[in-house]
Amino acid sequence: VQLQASGGGLVQAGGSLRLSCAASGSIFDIFVMGWYRQAPGKQRELVAAITSGGETNYGDSVKGRFTISRDNAKNTAYLQMNSLKPEDTAVYYCNVIYSGTHVEGQGTQVTVSS
Repeated sequence: VQLQASGGGLVQAGGSLRLSCAASGSIFDIFVMGWYRQAPGKQRELVAAITSGGETNYGDSVKGRFTISRDNAKNTAYLQMNSLKPEDTAVYYCNVIYSGTHVEGQGTQVTVSS
C-alpha cells in the first residue's frame, strides 16, 4: 500500500488549505483514514480521522475549523483546513488502517504565517 499526499504549502493566517491522501495498492477496505501532525518541539497529535462508514473524530484544537471527508471508491481522504492559525504549522502525516495494518505516508508541510 502506498499513500500519496498532496496539498500542503504556505498560507497566511485566516486562509485555507486542502490536503489530500490517496491510497493505492491491494486494498479492499480501508477502515480509517486520517491525519496526525507534528510541530517542532511538540508531541504528535491527532488532527482528524474518518471511518469507512463516515464517522469522524477531530483533535480539540481543530474542531470547527477543519473538515475531513473521504471518497471510498477512490480510497482518498481530504482535509479541508479553514481559518488557519500559525499554531497549525506542522508536518501533517496521512495514516490509514486496513485489515489490521497501519500505514503512514510521508509528511506534508503546512506553514501558516502570521
